[in-house]
Amino acid sequence: MKNIINWKMFFILLGLSLVSVVCVFPYILSVQGELLKKIGQPIELIFFAQLIQCLILFSIAIFLGLFFTKKINFRLPLLEAITEKRSYKEVLKNILVKSVLIGAVTAIIIYVLDIIFTFLGAAISTHQSYAPIWQKLLASVYGGVTEEILLRLFLMTFFIWIGTKLFKQAQPTKIGIIISIFLAAVIFGLGHLPITASLVELNLIIIGRAIILNGVGGVVFGWLFWKKGLESAMIAHFTADIFLLTLLPLLFK
Repeated sequence: MKNIINWKMFFILLGLSLVSVVCVFPYILSVQGELLKKIGQPIELIFFAQLIQCLILFSIAIFLGLFFTKKINFRLPLLEAITEKRSYKEVLKNILVKSVLIGAVTAIIIYVLDIIFTFLGAAISTHQSYAPIWQKLLASVYGGVTEEILLRLFLMTFFIWIGTKLFKQAQPTKIGIIISIFLAAVIFGLGHLPITASLVELNLIIIGRAIILNGVGGVVFGWLFWKKGLESAMIAHFTADIFLLTLLPLLFK
């Protein structure tokens, strides 16, 4: 049990995931505050219950994700350097600029696609503002950390690992990895439907928008995880959310 995963990495990721949940809560209050009031429980109790739920969920997802990652030889190079007490600066230097640029370009592509969906009749867009900028900045931490842990570290690696078992492969094939990236990306898009449904009535255009817009990001972040490591995907996702939630709406409002 001791050597199944890197436990130092486990606790770092678990701590980051819980911090990200705290960061996103003010944004949730702004966007879904009325819905939360209908529950009839104090906000503090809802927050505490959510934190406990996330502690359990992320503990399982991170454990399994690190297990699958080890089995398929994917990497978390920055955290590996930190936990093994090697120089992390060179690793960060190799991924930071590229990840930020890719995240920014991804955000621009999603933003343009969102404009197209607006013309097609979608009643929601990234142009809309439901919360103060500081809350959106904090919410970006959630996207960069938590969504990458759940969708890439856990789900994508699970698909790749199960593929090697089903087809009796010693190592994952390129086609298996690509299929897993797309599967996780589609689920990533569908996962945004609940919060979308709290803002606007769902229809085919809205559902298609959620799958395509978030799917674009999911494919890019999955590719980065494959080629550069999970941290690169996290940085790109965080950057994309910063652009989508704050910078681009401010520039083109």
